[in-house]
Amino acid sequence: MRPRHLAGDDNELADRVAGSLAQAGWTSWATTRSTLLHLSPRGLAGAEWVRHSHDFLLGDLPVAWQVSARLHADSAMMEWNAYFTTGTPPEAISDFLLAVEARTDPAVNYDGREHVLEALSALGWVRDIDLPDSRAWEPSMSAGFAWAELPEMIRDGDPRPGLSGWQAWAEPLIGEPYQWTAAFSASVPHDLVAAFASSLASPAPVLRRNPPENAAGRLSVTPVS
Repeated sequence: MRPRHLAGDDNELADRVAGSLAQAGWTSWATTRSTLLHLSPRGLAGAEWVRHSHDFLLGDLPVAWQVSARLHADSAMMEWNAYFTTGTPPEAISDFLLAVEARTDPAVNYDGREHVLEALSALGWVRDIDLPDSRAWEPSMSAGFAWAELPEMIRDGDPRPGLSGWQAWAEPLIGEPYQWTAAFSASVPHDLVAAFASSLASPAPVLRRNPPENAAGRLSVTPVS
C-alpha cells in the first residue's frame, strides 16, 4: 500500500512497534501506571506505550507512544520527548527509534533543522512558499512537517516556555480530522527527526489489512501474492 503517510497503523500500532524493538534487543516491562515501557539496549532511550494511561491529545487524537532520551544510562533526567498519536505509520516510529539507539549520544544535537527539510525534499516533498525554512508539504497537501511553537504539554529538558520544535501530521482532506499527528520537543536532534521524516515519506509500500477510511481514494493498493 502507498503512500505510507496515509496507510494508517492497521490498529496494531502497539504490537508492530514493540515487535521491531524486541528484534533490536530492547527490553520491556509493565509500569505501575499500566503502561508498557521499552528500554534501549544501552539504556539511553525509552519508548512507552501510553495509549490507555491518560487522555493526552495532539490534534484531537490520543497520544499512543512517548519516546525520550537521556545523556547517561544512570541519569533520571530526560533531555527530550517525542509523541506519536494513534494512526501514525508504525514503520516511521520504528525507524525513528532504531535511529535513536544507533546514535552514540541520542541527546546531543549536531545538525541544523535544514537536515529535516532536505530529507523530505529528497523524497519529493515541497517546501512551503511562505515558510521555506521551516515547513514542507507532501505534494498533494495531504501531510505536512513544520518547525513551530509547541503545545504547552510537550515536555523538554530545556524548561523555557514558548520553545519551537518539529510537528508532523496527516490530513487526507483539508479541513477534515487529522489521521495522525506527531510532535518532537525542542531538543530532539534534527537528524533523528529526519530519520522519521525519511521513513514517513518513503515510496516503499507497506503491508496493511485495513486501509483507513478517511484516506479512501488516495491509496494505491497492490495485492500480496
